[in-house]
Amino acid sequence: MDISGQLVELCRRGDSKAQFELYRLYASAMFSVSCRIIPDKMEAEDAMQEAFFKAFDKLDTFRNEVTFGAWLKRIVVNTCIDHLKRKRLLTVSIDDTPGLSAKPNDDDYSPESVEEVKVAMQKLPDGYRLVLTLHLVDGYEYEEIAEMLGIAQSTVRSQFVRAKQRLIELVKNRK
Repeated sequence: MDISGQLVELCRRGDSKAQFELYRLYASAMFSVSCRIIPDKMEAEDAMQEAFFKAFDKLDTFRNEVTFGAWLKRIVVNTCIDHLKRKRLLTVSIDDTPGLSAKPNDDDYSPESVEEVKVAMQKLPDGYRLVLTLHLVDGYEYEEIAEMLGIAQSTVRSQFVRAKQRLIELVKNRK
């Protein structure tokens, strides 16, 4: 059994030191996940903390079918999604973003620096940024994202396409 598995067992027995150790092991990675979904660092940290509380509260439901880190990451993602839903910023109407019908020409796009893309991603509407991050950065499939967000898979696909188009537009306009 690996260290996180041992710590999970100790946590199940009520060992608060083991909880702190699990938090210490995973906090940095989970904060990064939160920040990719919620751009405001304080709100992202709040969501991450809330996710840890949920995880420790529901530790008895963890079944070693996946790693503890993967299980925790799913809780963090869902908590961040809930946070965005509470702010009612999750989905974006087509009308809110004019000019997204034109398909960009890949030949006209040159790779930009990582920092420029990060800055541009923070300017995307929350729903777009969330779908783009979950698919490209976290590697979730459209079906999984649809399930997490409680929306149709076709909506996820269209938001992904619009997010990608908008991101390209934002990066090009920074020049």
